[in-house]
Amino acid sequence: MDRSEDLRRRILELVEQYAREEHAPKPFVPGRDFVNYGGRVFGAEELRGATEAVLDFFLTAGRFAERFESDFASYFKVPGAFLVNSGSSANLLALTALTSPKLGERRLRPGDEVITVAAGFPTTLAPILQNRLVPVFVDVGIGDYTAVAERIAQAVGPRTRAVMMAHTMGNPFDLDAVMAAVKKHDLWLVEDNCDSLGSTYRGRLTGTFGALSTYSFYPAHHITMGEGGCVATNDEQLARIVCSLRDWGRDCWCESGQDDTCKKRFKWQLGKLPFGYDHKYIYSHIGYNLKVTDMQAAVGVAQLEKLPEFIRARKKNYVYLFNQLKKYEKYFMLPYPTLKSSPSWFGFPLLVKETAPFGRTDIVGYLEKNKIATRMLFGGNLIKQPAYRNTKYRIYGNLKNTDLAMNNLFWIGTYPGLNKEKLEYVVNVIKKFIEK
Repeated sequence: MDRSEDLRRRILELVEQYAREEHAPKPFVPGRDFVNYGGRVFGAEELRGATEAVLDFFLTAGRFAERFESDFASYFKVPGAFLVNSGSSANLLALTALTSPKLGERRLRPGDEVITVAAGFPTTLAPILQNRLVPVFVDVGIGDYTAVAERIAQAVGPRTRAVMMAHTMGNPFDLDAVMAAVKKHDLWLVEDNCDSLGSTYRGRLTGTFGALSTYSFYPAHHITMGEGGCVATNDEQLARIVCSLRDWGRDCWCESGQDDTCKKRFKWQLGKLPFGYDHKYIYSHIGYNLKVTDMQAAVGVAQLEKLPEFIRARKKNYVYLFNQLKKYEKYFMLPYPTLKSSPSWFGFPLLVKETAPFGRTDIVGYLEKNKIATRMLFGGNLIKQPAYRNTKYRIYGNLKNTDLAMNNLFWIGTYPGLNKEKLEYVVNVIKKFIEK
């Protein structure tokens, strides 16, 4: 072993030792320590991976990014997975890919409609508007907070070309109904799977039903890179388009540091460029640069190996909270899985019933005062947000339940960092509030 290899080994050993000592779990003190709604769950493996990437000093996407994309694609049994810098960027790339001229008559064009929900996160909606498409909003169910199944097909109009929406809080929307509408009307489906990594419907992973699916690796999500996201697809043409849009819009699909994957680098004739113009600098889309660094990807590689454990913890925490809070159904609508599904819960939503002797503000304030983090259902009813005041959209039916969730719903965490002591504390604080 030469000196540099020995130094590298010693550095990594010290990093692992530091991680075990500095980031070891600390005893929870109720009322003093904060109970978060989500966060990083990590160990020595993540710090070692990030340090390895720093020592490589490749900086941009490299060997760790390649490994993550390969492992992630294998997990979903799809040929294509593309790392990006956030789940929001993943949504932008996925929908923008459907506007590519390479899709011919199937491409989405300005003015085409995309069915979605208003009860969600803004970056599911934003790409629809950014591509000059028209969102068509359908209402959500109470208890599952996913699109009302029968309204999907009913909302289809002459210009409807796609469906793009999230599996809310990890709870899959009715994929039987959605896929029936997709097939009947020849629609594209983009699954926003950012909050649902590991959820299943009829035993099949969400994110494998649509033409494209998206993921987020923000610290609150199922696995994290700090920032980061991914687009997955089982369609080779869409994979090439996503890759192009992510990498400046280039037509070339070589990985970083590689040349001439196509074996005809100087033999292309595209656009009005001269024959033989370097394929590495031919651009077939108006694209972006949305790649990750290899340091982020290295953290993701370690996190992905822990995903099964994380999913089990989220499901276990949901069951505990449900069983403990079921006695308070007089006051709350508890969250229920959609039929035929097994959610990898992002959180535990509680809707304060209109007949309850308290409002959402009352209980949220009490929980926060007692150092228990809460969140709303993201943007509530997005069309009531200031950013969307002057946008063009269509509503099918009404958004009565969306408004109810906006006014009455909050959620608490189910993430793996919540052990039994923390969950017991949460339940006891809710109990004290209700008794009070």
